[in-house]
Amino acid sequence: ESGSEESISVTAAGRVQCTLDAFKRAFDKHRLEDGWERVIGLVVQPGVEFGESNVFDYDRHKTKALSVALPASPQLVYEAHSTDYQLALSLKQMVEDHFAILKVGPELTFAFREAVFALSAIEHEMLQGKAARVSNVRETLDTAMLRNPSYWRDYYHGDENQLRVSRSYSYSDRCRYYWHEPEVNAEIELLIENLTAFSPVLTLVSQYLPLEYEAIRAGTLHASPSEMIRHHIRAVLHKYATACGETL
Repeated sequence: ESGSEESISVTAAGRVQCTLDAFKRAFDKHRLEDGWERVIGLVVQPGVEFGESNVFDYDRHKTKALSVALPASPQLVYEAHSTDYQLALSLKQMVEDHFAILKVGPELTFAFREAVFALSAIEHEMLQGKAARVSNVRETLDTAMLRNPSYWRDYYHGDENQLRVSRSYSYSDRCRYYWHEPEVNAEIELLIENLTAFSPVLTLVSQYLPLEYEAIRAGTLHASPSEMIRHHIRAVLHKYATACGETL
């Protein structure tokens, strides 16, 4: 995760062979020649990154030298560091340019958070005036983050309102370290219970989860809260699978 730099430096092509030579010597020193034959990738920085509220998009013109720097032997590909939030076209170009291992993580938990918050909004709309207790996922999550700021304090900056927004919506998605907290997990379980007992109204799904709305209308997705969360995450995975020529 990056700060507010205007650009991210691409790994210098000249460092590729030097790095491989250094690792080859280390493998040989420890008599791991067979292990060296199983090495498939080299981690590099192709100029892609994300920060609190910004994404550095892939620019294949800046990686031309690095793309052709892979040696004929051993046969390797690059592992691209922090490809989260890259556009589908950018991911496709990266694979074409030999950055074939696409590291992704926070974009998946970001999608999880999007789906949970959207379902929470649907729940609040539907259960107003009903006897069932409405979950407080968002409030409980933020309380947990304020109680233990160690996972986000060094990543978010600004006044109190900016910090509040970042805790929930930042690309860095530091809230991913708090979903396991018992009180947060309990609110998610209540949210799912409520929207299982009271099936989400399609017009509200259209408002808050348009991707899932289309899938439900097409008959490819059941309108259950758990399945909608999974579908929202799989939409991100689909982008990566497509870039690699795979299907989910």
